[in-house]
Amino acid sequence: MEKQQPERLKSLDALRGFDMFWIMGAEEIFVLLGSLTGLPALQWWANQMTHVEWHGFHAYDMIFPLFLFIAGVSFPFSAKKRLSIDGGRKSLYRHVFKRGLLLVLIGVIYNNGLNFDVANMRYASVLGRIGLAWMFAALLFMNTKNARIRLLWLSGILISYWLLFVFFKAPDLGDPDHYSMRGNISSYIDRILLPGRFCCYEIGDNEGLLPTVAAIGTALLGMLTGEFLMTKLKPTKKVLYLATAAVLLMIVGQVWNLVFPINKNLWSSSFVCWVGGLSMLLLAIFYLVIDVWKFQKWAFFFVVIGMNPITIYLANRIIGWDSANRFFFGGLAGLLPEAWAPFIMAIGYVTIGWVFLYILYKKKVFLKV
Repeated sequence: MEKQQPERLKSLDALRGFDMFWIMGAEEIFVLLGSLTGLPALQWWANQMTHVEWHGFHAYDMIFPLFLFIAGVSFPFSAKKRLSIDGGRKSLYRHVFKRGLLLVLIGVIYNNGLNFDVANMRYASVLGRIGLAWMFAALLFMNTKNARIRLLWLSGILISYWLLFVFFKAPDLGDPDHYSMRGNISSYIDRILLPGRFCCYEIGDNEGLLPTVAAIGTALLGMLTGEFLMTKLKPTKKVLYLATAAVLLMIVGQVWNLVFPINKNLWSSSFVCWVGGLSMLLLAIFYLVIDVWKFQKWAFFFVVIGMNPITIYLANRIIGWDSANRFFFGGLAGLLPEAWAPFIMAIGYVTIGWVFLYILYKKKVFLKV
């Protein structure tokens, strides 16, 4: 299907910002609201703002894969622009390798700071998985001819990944369950191949080696979505097709869950389908409201965050806002009942982070990797 060069999708920036909003302190606001008010709906959402320990799914488990999915969606747009401006595939290849490996390096620094205790450093990271999964998905996308072949690759990755768990388990800890924390092949591979320390359970890393293979599927699904958005179909038809595909993916994820549990730590194939469907559905909604219906003013709050996602991710780790938060919001918190003080401080934390990003936005300062 013939493609056109579209303008920048504001919905993509807004959705990226919406995703990052929850890890820049907003989750704490809703956890506190749930406990302070006792309202069932808010208590339910507060529970969703935690990671599931092993099998299962909470909304908070979606933040990481949604970001990777969005990075995938952006690639066909940026690749087309880069090919037309920078002069060819060699430049694009350099960009793909540079971005992927730089994210791995930043991820190591993010986990450890400027620490040179090589034996005890943590090498796996969120940014590292994003970098590697995005890089390999981009290389697949660039070296396949059409969406049909890319769909075959996506299916092959997810099915092959599942079969690894079907046929292999950890041989060293005596657990016969191929999908348990102790018995799965992924943790075993981390124990024998991944150097340094693990997070967040002692016998494997929750951003370990093998699940990065499945994460390629998440990034590739995003790239297929981005490619579809570049077609000349009517925008309302794009929304309809995206929503339909999203529901189908979610159904596949739940059916697959019966034999390969939805599990973020393992990045199981069912997890890829379930969160991929949810991500696609969210994108369809944001695209419809922001880019088709042109209701855009409400999204500005999220766009400011979404234009500088790596900045706020690193700033929350490196800078922190505790001193500034106490300076600006400590007095207000002291005027309220003691139980509500943490809630005001949580709002202050998010506010300070957002104002920081707004200043960068107004100055047109964007950290890009």
